[in-house]
Amino acid sequence: MSTGGIIRNGRKNTIRFGEVESMSGAHYRLVIGNKNTSSWSLRPWLLMRRLAIEFDEIRINLRDPEYAEQIKAHSPAGKVPVLWAGDLMVWDSLAILEYLADKHPDLGIWPSDMTARAIARCISAEMHSGFQPLREACPMSILSTSRHQDEFPDPVAANIRRVVAIWMETRKRFGKSGRFLFSKFSAADAMYAPVASRLKTYVPELAAYGDDGTAKAYIDTLFGMPEMTEWANGAQAEMSLT
Repeated sequence: MSTGGIIRNGRKNTIRFGEVESMSGAHYRLVIGNKNTSSWSLRPWLLMRRLAIEFDEIRINLRDPEYAEQIKAHSPAGKVPVLWAGDLMVWDSLAILEYLADKHPDLGIWPSDMTARAIARCISAEMHSGFQPLREACPMSILSTSRHQDEFPDPVAANIRRVVAIWMETRKRFGKSGRFLFSKFSAADAMYAPVASRLKTYVPELAAYGDDGTAKAYIDTLFGMPEMTEWANGAQAEMSLT
């Protein structure tokens, strides 16, 4: 297993893969994979950091040959992320977000307006279950900036156009009073943050896919969040250990 120091919140620490990064008084434990590539891990991590939900962070090195056994120590499902709330295990990114929304109704994890909330859940579920061609062609590599591609197979191009359309339509309808999809940061933004990373890495020019500037501005908004910077810094620190 790879070990070594990791930079956390701008400070040097001795947290290693498989160890617990503890926050005083945290009720939750979040098990995640490598920050450079684990898109599913980013989703609940980003939401919890953004909304100041304290948690202990357990990192599994998915590059380790024995990673599957390490994950099983935390989840019989054999995948990350996993949220532990006391003795309750919640697995799957979207299920974690829904659980947190139930536990913290005052945080506005989903939009308060019923119509907006329904659309937020629809587009989040669409991301959760779809876009497989885009996932396969453009795996998340949050530290990469030089993988630009000019052309994609039709299924991938269709996925990109659909993401751009979702962002444009949602921002136009619900995002006029803020910078996020539904104006204020919500679970929908957490679900689409890894997609923003993919497009930033592989598709810097989105006009060919129907963008009028809205999608590019939204990517800039997400990457302007201090929590995204913290995640990227953590990815860089992890890469130095492997």
